[in-house]
Amino acid sequence: MTGKLAERNLRGVVEELAQDSFTFEVVRLPINVAGLMTADFIGRHFSRSEGVDRVIVPGRCRGDLAALGQALGVSIERGPDELKDLPVYFGRQRQGVDLSRYEVQIFAEIVEAPSLSLSAIMARAETYRRDGADVIDLGCLPDTPFPHLAEAVQALRAANFRVSVDSLEPDELLTGAGPAPITAESEARHDRSGRPGRLDARSYPV
Repeated sequence: MTGKLAERNLRGVVEELAQDSFTFEVVRLPINVAGLMTADFIGRHFSRSEGVDRVIVPGRCRGDLAALGQALGVSIERGPDELKDLPVYFGRQRQGVDLSRYEVQIFAEIVEAPSLSLSAIMARAETYRRDGADVIDLGCLPDTPFPHLAEAVQALRAANFRVSVDSLEPDELLTGAGPAPITAESEARHDRSGRPGRLDARSYPV
């Protein structure tokens, strides 16, 4: 089960894994980023197909999957957080990828940032920076309060991180693009309507 953005890549990976081992169906739900789907969202948009006895959802899917599986009459389980780890999940060997050379800015998203403490966000950001991230992206979640967003942005900037806020809510984008020291940079993404809002002069939508 996936969203719009990952459907094509997921289908290619699973086709290679399946071969003669099992049959499968890739189900795309009406959401762009698969990792943002919840058990409640799946329950509203997914109907079990005949012959399906196992459903694998993204590892970051939140909610009670056991209750959802019982309601739908099928086993539902969390797969890996990242698509690249799916072969390992099926007991296969992961293919190596050369990431030593690149000409892009790497955004490392902390997807579940609203549910993490400030110290946990900072620790995750440090890990991502050591792994090569150029920008730390604070991922806001639909219908999930993020009361410490401004504090997180300020703390990251103070530690010399470049910061991005990924949200559909204009208020959260404006919080991420708020006043900052002259030496700091901030990126704030447009909401889906394309409204940039009152972005700080040192911030820009990407």
